[in-house]
Amino acid sequence: MKGSLLRFYVGEGERLHGVLLWEWLLAEGNRLGIRGGSAFRAVGGFGRRHAVHEARFFELAGSGAIEVEFVVTEDEEGRVLDLLRREKVRIFYSRMPASFDIINPDARDLDPPGLGN
Repeated sequence: MKGSLLRFYVGEGERLHGVLLWEWLLAEGNRLGIRGGSAFRAVGGFGRRHAVHEARFFELAGSGAIEVEFVVTEDEEGRVLDLLRREKVRIFYSRMPASFDIINPDARDLDPPGLGN
């Protein structure tokens, strides 16, 4: 299959509708029928303000970044981005072309959940 790797970068403590934004993204991706998503905590990094954050000190807890990623088809990508626009989520993301498939798929792999198939 052809599609995209979407990576969203969010602050560790950012919230939407009372839920951590990275958790909301994963839950909504699941609800939209995306085959899978992952969240990763950054060990260190910097953003547009060039403040370096590192996961070394307890006093910096909550100031790091979380990366949420989905490998999606073009249709799935549109649904995710449309949802974020409707919800007015201000979020930085990257998009890279991706080829993906499953080795030895079973019937569940051919009919992703949440799409009404």
